[in-house]
Amino acid sequence: MVIAVIGLVRGDNTGRIMLACAMALGSLAGLELSIREHFAGYKPHSLVLAATVAVALLAVLFFARAPRFVLLPAGAAVFGVCFWLFRGAYKRRSGGLPT
Repeated sequence: MVIAVIGLVRGDNTGRIMLACAMALGSLAGLELSIREHFAGYKPHSLVLAATVAVALLAVLFFARAPRFVLLPAGAAVFGVCFWLFRGAYKRRSGGLPT
């Protein structure tokens, strides 16, 4: 929170970088909570976790300069497989899906 406030107050290039870092840290904290809740069987976060893996793959492919027509099918395939795997993991941990 302190980094975000300082970044907002500064308003220059360094402030924007600080604000981006604060948002990244907040996103990582939310992801960590989602992982813990999901694998503890407390709440299902299959969609968030699968989307995170798919976006990470798309970032790697983009920066590796993969052809553009490969990105969407690869991202969709990885998302679908990961969603199915994360959903199965939640079912095993929670004793079944909530109604």
